[in-house]
Amino acid sequence: MTIGSFALYGLSLLVVLTIAAWIVKRVAVVVAPSDYAYVLKTAPLTAWFGIVVIFIYVMLAVLAPAFAPFSETAIVASEYEPWGAPYYLGTDSLGRDMLSRLIFAARNTVGIAFLTTLLAFFLGGLMGLLASTLGGWIDQVFSRAVDVLMAIPQLIFALLLLTIVGTNIVNLILVIAVLDSTRVYRLSRAVAMNVVVMDYVEAAKLRGEGLGWLIRREILPNITAPLIAEFGLRFCFVFLTISALSFLGLGIQPPTADWGSMVRDNATLITFGDPTPLMPAAAIALLTVAVNFVVDWMLHRSSGLKD
Repeated sequence: MTIGSFALYGLSLLVVLTIAAWIVKRVAVVVAPSDYAYVLKTAPLTAWFGIVVIFIYVMLAVLAPAFAPFSETAIVASEYEPWGAPYYLGTDSLGRDMLSRLIFAARNTVGIAFLTTLLAFFLGGLMGLLASTLGGWIDQVFSRAVDVLMAIPQLIFALLLLTIVGTNIVNLILVIAVLDSTRVYRLSRAVAMNVVVMDYVEAAKLRGEGLGWLIRREILPNITAPLIAEFGLRFCFVFLTISALSFLGLGIQPPTADWGSMVRDNATLITFGDPTPLMPAAAIALLTVAVNFVVDWMLHRSSGLKD
């Protein structure tokens, strides 16, 4: 398999996914209730492309043992076997099946990134809502702490912290979630500040409503759209960070399959014109593009812009 053939296969896959997205869109518009049919019909093909790709990734992640022909860590042949049955994408530097490791890496990389993004949004969103609602010294303390963390490049800071605390999965999730929560804090505080000055929030305060009620019933429902869009973008940044850390040797550790470490382990094949290292890189790129397509559509809908 040459790099030119790999590019041709990749282009064919994009065409197939685009056709599948068009078919899914047509079927969804027909079977959906009338209340949702217009929304589905007006969604661009790029959004449907992203939805189809995300669905495929989720299915591969959830059902990885069912789809993978071999175990994640099993050495099934000699190193660098060429593409072909039963090793359809060849083997890596240790003789492990590349297709199986790609599938299991979807579970590991995407699953860890999703958990990290959830934790980052919980920390950053809660701090942003508290800072905007309470104001005063709490707002100043949170904001200055976030300024300090954001002053250092995130990847360099993550490398430093992981070198100190160790590179297990729990530490990886906690370090990236804390660093990424600073971005979530900035957004949630900014959008919430526009809501807390509204008359209905002031009326709720005069009625004697508590802090929890104000956040749950008055503020959070009015800032949900930008937070959901940011969640998609933040998820992309998180799993790209995890892949970068794994490529540098401080992310998900062997023998656990991960797209970043798979690129590093097989990078020498590029010099021989073998596209095997491009497979995990292409998996990262495809998911990033798909998530951004869906996020762009959600941002367009929440902004109220007309086509």
